[in-house]
Amino acid sequence: MAVGADAQIVRGSWDHGGVNDTGSQDRLHLVLGEEELLIERAVAQIIAHTRAGAPSAEDVSVNRMRAGDIAVPEMAELLSPSLFSEDRVVVFEAAAEAGKDPAALVLSTAGDLPDGIVLVVLHTGGGRTKAMVSALEKLGARVHPCAKIKSNALGTFVRAEFKAAGVRVSPEVVQAVLDSVGSDLRELAAASSQLVADTDGRLDEAAVRRYYAGKAEVTGFEVADKAVAGDRAGALESLRWAMLSGTAHVLLADALADAVHTIARVGSAGRGDPFKLAGPLGLPPWKIKKAQNELRGWAPESIGAALQVVARLNGEVKGMAADPEYALERAVGAVANLQGRR
Repeated sequence: MAVGADAQIVRGSWDHGGVNDTGSQDRLHLVLGEEELLIERAVAQIIAHTRAGAPSAEDVSVNRMRAGDIAVPEMAELLSPSLFSEDRVVVFEAAAEAGKDPAALVLSTAGDLPDGIVLVVLHTGGGRTKAMVSALEKLGARVHPCAKIKSNALGTFVRAEFKAAGVRVSPEVVQAVLDSVGSDLRELAAASSQLVADTDGRLDEAAVRRYYAGKAEVTGFEVADKAVAGDRAGALESLRWAMLSGTAHVLLADALADAVHTIARVGSAGRGDPFKLAGPLGLPPWKIKKAQNELRGWAPESIGAALQVVARLNGEVKGMAADPEYALERAVGAVANLQGRR
């Protein structure tokens, strides 16, 4: 998936062409990947498109079934003509996990779709039926890329969400949203939509920071930012608020680890143009620039020690520690104390 393509990240590939531009595309679809939000959007879009071409929405029914549960009788029932002359969208889920016989039945059906049937196959791209992907492509399936969005493409996703809502935002706004919300795609999509609605599209970095001030979901990143900046008291205070508000220990540990690992990766690359380093490091330029500023208080030995701290914390919050909250406090304090030691 070309995660840098805004339109595909936001709304699938319906309006932007699939891999085979043939007449079968409106009736045979391959939703390819593992990103649940994008999968749901792609399926919803296919159903909406099908209903838009029908006399009324009621003239289109939707049937969903796991591909591995399909046998000849079930397939015959799904494809049989409707008594009410309805068109039908048939969605086969988890195709990557289907057995040999169900997979063959799906492909046989895809190659000879009855009139009035739109077939949608959900496939991760791997699994024991990996060959189904290329077979469906050869049959002319429209491909909707739904691969997992990597961390260095989350900014592109957020920017595209705002663009889809008719709002253009600055890189600072994108960064503020990522800092405030985190990396969960659903939360980022919901936050972008809510910010546009609540600000009438008049967005700047300060507006985002004000909107999320004090919200529990921002504290993991606030804790990490304050810890790597050496603000021990501020980091521990934010950590306590995060834990009191119910933020998962694993999320707090992940945020701290991400901040430390980013500093380590950027530090090992040396000074340079953030835009030129973005590709080799697999990080967005804004994140590299931020880490370069934070590196001024870090020595290589201190970075190495911080990496050991977050590695230990990862195991502690996943069951190795009797008291994960104490483990978090100790790790946050340790990272903050390491900053500035040269």
